[in-house]
Parts: sequence; C-alpha cells; structure tokens
Amino acid sequence: MDRRKSLKSIVLGSVAGGLALHGCKPSAETEELVESPKMTYPGRVPLEEELIAELQEEEFLNPHEVATLTILCDLILPGSEQFKAASDADVVGFIEFMAKDNPRYQPDLRGGLMWLDHKCNTEFAKEFKDCTVEQQKSILDTIAFYDPEVPGNERPFEVNFFSLVRNLTMTGFYTTKIGIEEIGYKGNMPNVWDGVPEDVLAQHGVAYEEEWLAKCVDQSKRGVIAEWDENGNLIT
Repeated sequence: MDRRKSLKSIVLGSVAGGLALHGCKPSAETEELVESPKMTYPGRVPLEEELIAELQEEEFLNPHEVATLTILCDLILPGSEQFKAASDADVVGFIEFMAKDNPRYQPDLRGGLMWLDHKCNTEFAKEFKDCTVEQQKSILDTIAFYDPEVPGNERPFEVNFFSLVRNLTMTGFYTTKIGIEEIGYKGNMPNVWDGVPEDVLAQHGVAYEEEWLAKCVDQSKRGVIAEWDENGNLIT
C-alpha cells in the first residue's frame, strides 16, 4: 500500500468521528409540539447560518501563518500529476474555520507554527517557509511519528501539533469535492433491484412465481406506483 492509499485509509477508518447526542424527556408542562425551524439550507437551521456568517467574518491566522500552514499541509498531502494537493482544496481555509469554531485548537495551531519557525531558525537560520523542502522534511520527520503507547497528554507539544494538523488536513481535503472524487465515493445513488439472488432462494427452497416476477421485478415499471385492492392484493 502506497502512502496516498494509507492516508485514505486513515480518513475512512479513523478520522471520521461521531458526536454524542444527549436528549431529555420533556415534562408534562413542556410536552407541546413545537414547529420545526425552517431551514434555509439543506441540513442547517437559521441559527447555524448566522453562526457560520459570524465565523467567516472573523480572522484568526495572519498572512505569515497562512503561508506557513499552506506549505505544511502540502507536505502532508502533496500534489502530483495524478492527485491534487491539500492547497488545491483550500485546506488552510478549513483549518482556520475549525479553529474559529473550536477555539481550543487555536493555542496548539499558533504555538505549533511558532515552534516550526523557531526550530528552523535554530537549525538553518531561516523561517520554516523559507527553508528547502529537504530542510522542512528533516524537521517534520522528528515530530511526525508518535508512540501510541504514550498518552496524548504526555507527548511533546510539537508532536501533538503535527498530529492535529495532519488530522485536520486529511479531514479538510477528503470532505471537499476533489477529495471525495479521489476516493471514488458516489454517495446515495438509485439502483436496480431484481429480486433475491437465485442462490439465496435455493438455500431456502423457495422460488418466485412468474406472475409476481412480472409484477414486482419488471424494471420497465419502476416508475409505476403500486395499487392494492381492498383485500390487500396487488393490482399493478
């Protein structure tokens, strides 16, 4: 398995996390039905739209940080003749949005970028973005791998910083149109049902009657709405 395929496996297998939803049983006084809020965008209510608009007006990363993070993300997920790079999907824009939406990311992101510049200044007398690719990779090689046996809160700060950026880069890229196309994910698509497979029917000693096959598995009638008589018999 090559590096790109390995990264895809990380995205599909572990990056996608779930959010726990907690509910409570309404009291007798609050059991009235409440009209669902009208959505202005599929899956979003007006309050979400307002919050997104507010976050987009804010600015977290300065130009120097944007330039540094762009280089870092492209080193994590570089482009080639076959694949797009992280910057092609504006991953840095996604990371900034996440940092504004979840402020706990901000100290780690800003501190980590400062650490990169300090380390490069110490080693090469240049900021990270001005170093050669070989110099940049030599720094990243020291923080890109962590011991899974060591709890996250006991790992060096810079190691956790790189892990955070790597996870955000992968999430940001593979949730965009070009990232989804690279994976080949098709989403929910209409398909054709032509009945239970013959081998399964044989295992259970049953078979379709020709009359029912004509009524239920005739693909030319896919758009026809079924009708039933008063006794529950299928008419069409």
